[in-house]
Amino acid sequence: MANISFPGTSSFIGEFLILIGSFKVNTTITFLGATGVILGGAYSLWLFNRIAFGNLKSQYTNKFLDLNFREFIIFVPLILGTFIIGVRPEIFLSFLSMSTNSLVEFLYF
Repeated sequence: MANISFPGTSSFIGEFLILIGSFKVNTTITFLGATGVILGGAYSLWLFNRIAFGNLKSQYTNKFLDLNFREFIIFVPLILGTFIIGVRPEIFLSFLSMSTNSLVEFLYF
C-alpha cells in the first residue's frame, strides 16, 4: 500500500510534501503531478488485482509456500517503519530541518 501512497504510509507524506512545495511555485505543474500520482495509484491497484485475483494456474502456484516465521519476522520491522514514518513524520523530519533551513537561507539570501 505504500507504493500507491496510501494515507498513513511513508510515501504519502513524501508526495504530499512535494506537492505542497511545488504548489507555491507552479500550480499547473502541481496539478499535473497530482494527476500522475492518482493515475499511478489506480494503475497499481489494477495491477495488484490482476496479480492477486487474476486467472492463475494452480500448477505454477502449488510449489510456492506462504511466508514462514523467519520471513515474517523480517517483514514486521519494515512494515512498522513504513507506518511510523507515515503517521509521525516529524520524528524523521526534525533531523533534516536545520540543514534544510540553512540551505534555503544560503540560496535565497
